[in-house]
Amino acid sequence: MIAVTKFAAAAYTGSAAMFSEAIHSAVDTTNQILLLFGIRQARRPPTREHPFGHGLQLYFWTFVVAVMIFGLGAGVSILEGIEKIETPHPIENVRVNYIVLAIAMLFEGAVWIIALRAFRRATRGQGWVRAIRASKDPTLFTVLFEDTAAMLGLMVAIAGLALGEALDMPVFDGIASLIIGLILATTALMIAYECQSLLTGEAATEEVRLSIRAIAMAEPGILDPNEILTMHFGPDDVLVALSLHFDDALSAAQVQEAVSRIERRIKAAHPEVRRVFIEAQEPKPGETEDGEPTDGA
Repeated sequence: MIAVTKFAAAAYTGSAAMFSEAIHSAVDTTNQILLLFGIRQARRPPTREHPFGHGLQLYFWTFVVAVMIFGLGAGVSILEGIEKIETPHPIENVRVNYIVLAIAMLFEGAVWIIALRAFRRATRGQGWVRAIRASKDPTLFTVLFEDTAAMLGLMVAIAGLALGEALDMPVFDGIASLIIGLILATTALMIAYECQSLLTGEAATEEVRLSIRAIAMAEPGILDPNEILTMHFGPDDVLVALSLHFDDALSAAQVQEAVSRIERRIKAAHPEVRRVFIEAQEPKPGETEDGEPTDGA
């Protein structure tokens, strides 16, 4: 409804900033539908073709959202702003824009507060940058980024209209549209950067990896962890692969029992871990416990 209202106001007044905001709201609406579709696809059970499930679908569709924000939202806003700067014209009935933007700020502000609270709950009060980098659920920071961009865009649009009216310089309307486009482009690049890391196989957090190592080393008969590998297939779907050096004095039955205990303890400590694969192997010469060559190897 906000997008429809903004389009109507843009057509009525001829404001480039309002048109950019209308495009922004339309893209945001489409993006929310894509995120909901991604969430639904990610919940599909594993199949023979996708034995690890479809959790990566969420990361893919979030990346598509970033592309849409950049291509449609930012692209159209920047082009509209450039055109208005080159050929500025007075805005008619500017008060209509103020009313629409004020109502939009009320609704967008309420949504932004909800998104921020959800983000803070999920990240347990961590710093913004650290929380975003550590977050494995792209829907949390994508919605927060979009709503933040929406609030900034509305403020820029109001400022552009006010300056244009006060100074009788309609070029400020075009400048506002251009700035809105740059805000959207920045938002899209931030979302895309975070999603590409998740989409290409991001490990669990360092705290989780250290915890898994501690659980493995607490088991009697484990001499060394050769490799501790983790990968997120979704926000709550982690694969763990361990290569452990067992004491040669253990029997095959004892090794099997140890493997079962380690798997149960890891899953109990970290419910997001869905699959644990453990192999018994002596350390390879010239490698660290992360499987990387040592200096000179």
